[in-house]
Amino acid sequence: MDSVPTPVERQHVGVLTILSAVVLVLFLAFMAWLQYGGSRVEEMVEPERALALIVGRTMDLDEGIERGPAWERAVYRLLLSDHASDVAEALGWYEELAAASFDPAVDLHLATLEGESGRPASVRRRVDEWARRPDPMPALARLVAAAYLPESLDTADAATLDDETLAEVLEPGWFRDRIAVRLAVRTGDAELLDRANASQAARSRPLLNRSRAMIVVELVLLVAGGLVLVRLVLRGDRLARIGAVVLPPPWRGRVGAGVLIRGGALGAITLVALYFFTFTGSDRPFARVALGVATNAAFLPVLLLARRRLLEPSGVPFAEGLGLMPAAGGMRRLLFVFLAVLSLGQLGGVAIDLAGRRVGLTAHWTEWFDRDLAWGPPLVVGLTVLDTVVLTPVFEEIVFRGLVFATLRRRFGVPGAALLSAGIFAIAHGYGVLGFAAVFWSGLLWAWAYERTGSLLPSIASHAADNLMASLSVVLALRV
Repeated sequence: MDSVPTPVERQHVGVLTILSAVVLVLFLAFMAWLQYGGSRVEEMVEPERALALIVGRTMDLDEGIERGPAWERAVYRLLLSDHASDVAEALGWYEELAAASFDPAVDLHLATLEGESGRPASVRRRVDEWARRPDPMPALARLVAAAYLPESLDTADAATLDDETLAEVLEPGWFRDRIAVRLAVRTGDAELLDRANASQAARSRPLLNRSRAMIVVELVLLVAGGLVLVRLVLRGDRLARIGAVVLPPPWRGRVGAGVLIRGGALGAITLVALYFFTFTGSDRPFARVALGVATNAAFLPVLLLARRRLLEPSGVPFAEGLGLMPAAGGMRRLLFVFLAVLSLGQLGGVAIDLAGRRVGLTAHWTEWFDRDLAWGPPLVVGLTVLDTVVLTPVFEEIVFRGLVFATLRRRFGVPGAALLSAGIFAIAHGYGVLGFAAVFWSGLLWAWAYERTGSLLPSIASHAADNLMASLSVVLALRV
């Protein structure tokens, strides 16, 4: 029996890891089906109300800009958009929504935008169709025809369409005021024209002031970050070390991949459970916020596995091993590094936006709209911002930079690991082309900052600042 050879132990991929990989692939397919399997508006709650708010506020801001000085109009056209482009974009969104909604207000808003963009043939086709449909469509046909097809009604008939008539079919806002202006000009009703213009100006002024404040803050951050970058270039300095992390990490790439696959599968199961809970749970604002906060629990499995399988065997504490604890003097340098990274992020975002506009690409409104930020009570808004600005950046940076980038770093080096981790990070957000490019650029910057500084603190701070500005832009633009 002593002559029987002992079997040689071979390394193999565990059954649990294979099953976890299958779960992860199925989850990614499921998320891709949710994101791209149908119209984006079908996944929205109250899309009619949401799009009316977005388009109305955009047009209100455009009206305010048109009343501003010439230099300011030129700046907005360069950095943001112009009125004609905004109307064309809104038309596309409303055409998409009209294919999925039976709300008469959607057809009315779409016809208003067609009238404002100078498409009388399209307006006439809609008016002729509405006249043959049940109420309230014939009344809407009469209203739109009076506003945009003056040859179809005489002046006396159009004069009967006053404020009360408009209030019966239109909510207060840009759409009502634009039709009121058109009717007032046709009938010579100076009082109606003054009321419509005053109502428009009352909404446009605060929106324009908020937009100016946001632009000033962004410019200050951009200039401050630019000065820091210039100083670094002139002195020939690299980004100062903030933490003690040295990459590549002490764990093997194979072990790290196993942790990411298993932890990712457990996180996917958690997300799916939370997703199905949304169909049976309460739809109250506080319940939605609590559910949003709970989604961060999907990161916990991979963090716990990383602590047990990667950091503890290496003898490295969790916080220090992931660059969450600054080294001596690191906090003093964090502000300068943060400004530099934030400035590069802002410059890249502007460049991506300008390039997208040049080729006719824009971000879809459903990618950034948040109904809790737009309509929720103040406490819900505060909790939503807290989740977006604090919890999300911390968890995402630990996972995508501290674990994914670091693990890939062992095999692919800095450029390859940064590109791959940024790509995974961007895909996980489920955005369109422009959104993907913006998140991808941020992922590259934050991976580079982690590599150079040995700390996740700059990327967490930059991530938080980006999320804060995005949240404030929604709050300041869409809330009264």
